[in-house]
Amino acid sequence: MDSFCNYAKGRWVADTRRPLYSGFGCKQWLSPMWSCRLTQRPNFLFEGYRWQPENYDVPEFDPSAFLRKMQNKTIAFIGDSLGRQQFQSLMCMVTGGDESPEVENVGWEYGLVKARGAIRPDGWAYTFPKTNTTILYYWSASLCDLEPLNITDPLTNIAMHLDRPSAFLRRFLYKFDVLVLNTGHHWNQGKLNANRWVMHVDGKPSKDKQFREVVDAKNFTVYNVVRWLDSQLVSHPRLKVFFRTLSPRHFANGDWNSGGSCDNTVPLRGGSEVVQEGSSSDPIVEGALNGTKIKMLDITAISQLRDEAHMSRYTSSGISNSSDCLHWCLPGIPDTWNELLVAQI
Repeated sequence: MDSFCNYAKGRWVADTRRPLYSGFGCKQWLSPMWSCRLTQRPNFLFEGYRWQPENYDVPEFDPSAFLRKMQNKTIAFIGDSLGRQQFQSLMCMVTGGDESPEVENVGWEYGLVKARGAIRPDGWAYTFPKTNTTILYYWSASLCDLEPLNITDPLTNIAMHLDRPSAFLRRFLYKFDVLVLNTGHHWNQGKLNANRWVMHVDGKPSKDKQFREVVDAKNFTVYNVVRWLDSQLVSHPRLKVFFRTLSPRHFANGDWNSGGSCDNTVPLRGGSEVVQEGSSSDPIVEGALNGTKIKMLDITAISQLRDEAHMSRYTSSGISNSSDCLHWCLPGIPDTWNELLVAQI
């Protein structure tokens, strides 16, 4: 965080120049499931706001200025599906949501090729040829290294090495100029069981007592990844690393699997202002970054005010019984995360 500017303190203001791209467009990059304009959602008031930090004007996002600033550079998002939302948001912002046939798919350079039978590749990478700017995303929901215990068995358990950053990050770090990490929502027993992830430390299964709560394992991993990256900055002097804080969920009256919902459609019903002094609403990330050169992209409190901007129960195929109060409509809140990121690059 720049000493003179706390980007996380300020307020949401209505802005007629929003959104930055059309929710009907950007089909090249934007997953249809997150295009709320393509659903039966009846109102889109949430699209018309921007974040105004207290003592600082965020420059209006200018795609060509961004590409010039990122000439011959690579920006990488590594994290979970909310990191993927931030990546898709930036692709839409940089292209203005217009068809951009000149943008090259360079996923093969990073091994991001769809495996047989996979729903999708583990990530995407695209280069804007005029400025040789690459934007990429890699799916690593926990940020730690995942290693199948038995590669010949498709149902094998997977070692989740809490003290080792993902192999992709270690392998390609030298190619990145800006790196944005996030993790959080996969750290629960249900996800670990469903993924058959078994916690390992020092190359061995971790002793049960070490991490009584999954959140302790998350904390341990975030600290380890941050310490490793901080140690790498000496040999990668041009690299800027940001750790994005937790994207808030807004389930009311239950959770995602027990009838929880987020049906409010009125923007800023709970207030428009964040007045927090100093500390972040994500103490795990804030604590891990303390004393390092890694910057915090602090979006938790500002996104907390925007419960109306989630997918809710609207899907491309109709209106669903269950609600998604975790992912955001695009265009939407992740665009603001990117504006704050670009202001700090």
